[in-house]
This record gives sequence, C-alpha cells and structure tokens, in this order.
Amino acid sequence: MEDIFKKDLSGAMVSPDEPGYDQLIGAIFDTMKLAYELNDGYHTPDEVRDYLSRITGQEIDPSVTLLPPFYVDFGKNIRMGKRCWIQQGCTFFDRGGITIGNDVFIAPKVNLITINHDPDPDNRSATYGRPIVIEDKVWIGIGSTVLPGVRIGYGAIVGANSVVTHDVPPMTVVGGNPARIIKKIEVRKKG
Repeated sequence: MEDIFKKDLSGAMVSPDEPGYDQLIGAIFDTMKLAYELNDGYHTPDEVRDYLSRITGQEIDPSVTLLPPFYVDFGKNIRMGKRCWIQQGCTFFDRGGITIGNDVFIAPKVNLITINHDPDPDNRSATYGRPIVIEDKVWIGIGSTVLPGVRIGYGAIVGANSVVTHDVPPMTVVGGNPARIIKKIEVRKKG
C-alpha cells in the first residue's frame, strides 16, 4: 500500500474511501490546532516563527516575517526561503506542495491553493494536488488567489484581487480574473 501522504503530494487522486485517509485528515486537524494557537492572541516574531516551524516541520529562517492570523490545512508541504514577508489573513492549502523563494512579499488575504476536487460529481469528495512555486522576489498583491499548478516567475508582480490560473513569466505584472499579463517590468540600470 502506497503511503497516502506521498500519494497526496504526488498529485494522484486521493479518496476518503481509501486506507490511510483518516490519518491525512488527522494530520490536517493537528495542523489546524497549531494554527489556532498561533492566531490566538499576540506572539512575538520569534514565537510566530516557532509556530510556523512546527506547522511546516522545517526550520524557518529568522529573516522571515509572518503576521497572523494565518490559515493552513496541512502545513508540512510548505518550503519557504529567506526574507519573506507574509501579511495577515493568508490561507495556504499546501497538500500539493508550496515552494516560496527568497525575498517574496505576500500581501494580506492571499490564498495559495494546491488542491482541487474530481470534476466527476459521483467522485467529487476525492482530491488531487498540483504544486505552486513562487520564485525569488515575487510580490503577490492583496486578496489574490493562486490556483493549483501555477509557477510565478522571478520578480513578477501579481496585482490585487487577481486569480492566477496559469504560470506567470518572470519580470511581468499580471492582474485580473483570470490574471493576464499587463506589462513587462523594466528595471533601470543604476549608475
């Protein structure tokens, strides 16, 4: 029998009817308990990073700032770089895997969603994941949603309230629902 956590992360369909599904749901509730504790009252930046390390099962770099509340389903499939800034009210559904590079800014109420349901109505409770990859120096604007399987390229900007359904090329600005390229980012050379 394949480990359900590996199967889930691989992108295969996972059904509530299969062995191990209760362990998956149990792990989600364990993570939700930690997130509830994180969101309950004031915590110092170090305490917040400690909670985030416990949620992800990874040591979070001291340069990372997360401003609660923070909502997460599984947590263990989040990988985060250095000098990231994550604002209040963000939701990370990471069962498909979320990779966040260095120097990434994530505005309030951003949703990173890696899970989708089977389109077959007779099997709708089954889910499958696709990873989200956010490369270095990306800025995701307030209220945006990034859907399963999206890669956001180096230095890109996602405009406020966008729904990102496809990959975003490096050094571009995207916006809208669905998000479309608005312009290339031109960087002036210094000196």
